[in-house]
Amino acid sequence: MKRTRWLLLALMLLAALLMAACGGAADVDDEAPPADDGEVADEPADEPADEPEEAAMTCALITPNPLGDRSFIDSSARGVERINEELPMECDIIETNGVAEHETALRGAIQQGYDLVMGLAMDAEMFIGLAEEFPDQKFGSPSEVFAETLPENLVAYQIDVHESSFLAGLAAGSLTQTQTVGAVVGGDAPALNQFFYGYKQGVLEVCPDCEVLVSYLGFDFSNPTLGLETALSQYESGADIVYQIAGRSGEGVLEAAAQTGNYAIGVDSNQDFIQPGSVIVSMIKRVDVTTYLIAESVVNGTYEGGFQALGLEDGAAGLSWDEGSTTFADEGPEELTSQLPEVQALVEDYREQILAGEYEVCDALNNPESEACAALME
Repeated sequence: MKRTRWLLLALMLLAALLMAACGGAADVDDEAPPADDGEVADEPADEPADEPEEAAMTCALITPNPLGDRSFIDSSARGVERINEELPMECDIIETNGVAEHETALRGAIQQGYDLVMGLAMDAEMFIGLAEEFPDQKFGSPSEVFAETLPENLVAYQIDVHESSFLAGLAAGSLTQTQTVGAVVGGDAPALNQFFYGYKQGVLEVCPDCEVLVSYLGFDFSNPTLGLETALSQYESGADIVYQIAGRSGEGVLEAAAQTGNYAIGVDSNQDFIQPGSVIVSMIKRVDVTTYLIAESVVNGTYEGGFQALGLEDGAAGLSWDEGSTTFADEGPEELTSQLPEVQALVEDYREQILAGEYEVCDALNNPESEACAALME
């Protein structure tokens, strides 16, 4: 009997120990401290992991000179801003300090593996040579490449500016008080003369007795002092309105207008604000649009090498008035601003005639031997 009692006591003690052990384990689970901050809980086994984001395409724009010209280069840079905002593409701007750095910058971009490499105002022979050397690389030029043909991996946009420059000339010819106007042009080349002769034709259309002066800067587009001195010479010769077609050098033209109490016409971007009350209007060349269009074609899979042309009809060229600019109307002298409604109505009348094919403007780039150009080039 005594042995039986001891056996029962032993079994009861063992059972109690087992229950205490189970209860202790449960207590540890219930009171476990929370995970450290930053520790991510495991995903449920039945939920798939997030898909990795698709890598954005990339592009680079090589500029012919540094940013800050408030004209041609800055316009293309705005196209890059739009690419980065609207397309699944990351686009960089690579600035250069002139022709000597262009090829090195382009080669550097190629080596970095960009999906698209764009060069603005690059030497045609050098740019085409690189495209042929790297046939698997997509290249683009938001502005003209002067060549007979292009490789399949290089697209170049030509923005025709003769018609919009003609409209600017109408304004100059209508508002001149001295019957003499001028133009300061970056260099003597067909693409730049497309601006000048269109402008000259517009001036003479409304002021047949006007004299139109022209000065070329030897392709120096980054020298405002040179532009200033050249414009001052034209103003001293009797001009009261000068059209600048010279990139950053043209800022000197606008300054000369303000210094002398005369007037200027801006180019490429809306430059009316640079010298308020001295810049009557600006001729717009929308390389921001062509910069964007090249990138968009790569993203959409519609990229195709070769020449593309846009102009007044496509909205790629026009006047700052088209964008609603009223800077001159607000800041200019009353003797001229009072004439603006009549001048702007005249501009719109000729715009309609041009777009309807009823009036031909001299195109010194594409058709310099036309009847429209003949009298202007004598």
